Amino acid sequence: MPSSNPAFGRGFARAVNGSGSGPAPAGWGAGPQTHGAPTQAEPYASPYAPPPPYTKSAVRYMTMDDVVTKTGIAFLVTVLAAAATWAVPGFLGFGWAIGAALAGFVVAMVISFRMMANPAATLAYAALEGVFLGAISEAFNARFPGVVTQAVVGTFGVFVGMLVVYKTGAIRVTPKFTRWIVGALFGALALMLVNLIAAFFIPGGLGLRAGGTTAIIFSLIVIGVAAMSLLLDFNMADEAIRRGVPAQFAWYIAFGLLVTVVWLYLEILRLLSYFRN
Repeated sequence: MPSSNPAFGRGFARAVNGSGSGPAPAGWGAGPQTHGAPTQAEPYASPYAPPPPYTKSAVRYMTMDDVVTKTGIAFLVTVLAAAATWAVPGFLGFGWAIGAALAGFVVAMVISFRMMANPAATLAYAALEGVFLGAISEAFNARFPGVVTQAVVGTFGVFVGMLVVYKTGAIRVTPKFTRWIVGALFGALALMLVNLIAAFFIPGGLGLRAGGTTAIIFSLIVIGVAAMSLLLDFNMADEAIRRGVPAQFAWYIAFGLLVTVVWLYLEILRLLSYFRN
């Protein structure tokens, strides 16, 4: 099932087909396969007997522990980079924000289009996003004291809440649900682009980021879309585990989750600033 997250999709299909960062499980989807001819006749050929032993595979398949561990490491790197940037005296760190954002975008595109399940690439993206978030957060907190703490708590609450919703099955990730979320995602991105272009000709553009009622409603919608995207990301991780992708693919899952959570945090931070105004 495809995910709305740009980090997922083709990379997942490539991993399960064996052309990703590691080899695909041998014989997956084709039923049990034996390795080599038996050296002697089977002593018991009942159809109800257990299958003969298999040669241990050299491929280690991804587990939920792999996803949790790799995602936790990526988030830790992001937080540490953000804290280090914030600790820079004055607003010197803010000057790094644009460069870090551009570099992070390039790394994200490379990871997405090359389907890289690579720890160095994922952690490099996490560090760049941490620099960007640290600088942006410092600027927001200087103008609206305490807003960063509120945004972090809000992001964590949404993440945990959506994880509970997914695990309890309160919202089931079906093909129809996926199509709705993907459509809403592209619709929101299109509106952001149109608003950005309109801002060059009309003060405030379409008003989607001007801080008024329209901006608040739009931010709430975007936060809802980002939160629902987490459900698709969780489902993608479960699907990858069920299909038996290599353990290395967990770095790709971690990258995708980081993309969604960073987007969610920035949108919550923006919404809180509107209320402070």
